[in-house]
Amino acid sequence: MSKVILTVDDSMTIRQMVGFVLKNAGYTVVSAVDGIDGLNKAKSQHVDLILTDLNMPNMDGLVLTQSLRTETNYATTPIFMMTTESDDEKKTAGQQAGVTGWIVKPFNPDQLLKVIEQALNSEKSATATVTELATG
Repeated sequence: MSKVILTVDDSMTIRQMVGFVLKNAGYTVVSAVDGIDGLNKAKSQHVDLILTDLNMPNMDGLVLTQSLRTETNYATTPIFMMTTESDDEKKTAGQQAGVTGWIVKPFNPDQLLKVIEQALNSEKSATATVTELATG
């Protein structure tokens, strides 16, 4: 059974690109258009990893992460912020919210898959120090 990854982004183009990369790597992909949609989908089915944008309407990625971290099922699930934002203040806010890692758009597909594979195979807590993946 393949691992399930939830992608949360208000950009249909990003959802499609990320979904294409993940599906071709053998993952099952569930897509959401904003944080509220993502939270509802995460509550209605199990997901193994979450990729979320930071800036979205209705509920941003930080609030989504905070909300998921209060759910027993998602206390240690890897959650990656995939965003164009790269300043330290945002990363600190992400770390405080419980983000596992920070991926700067545009993303490199091979690096994205490597980070996902490492996160899914890691025994470490998902609330470890925020790491940045430079993907330019």
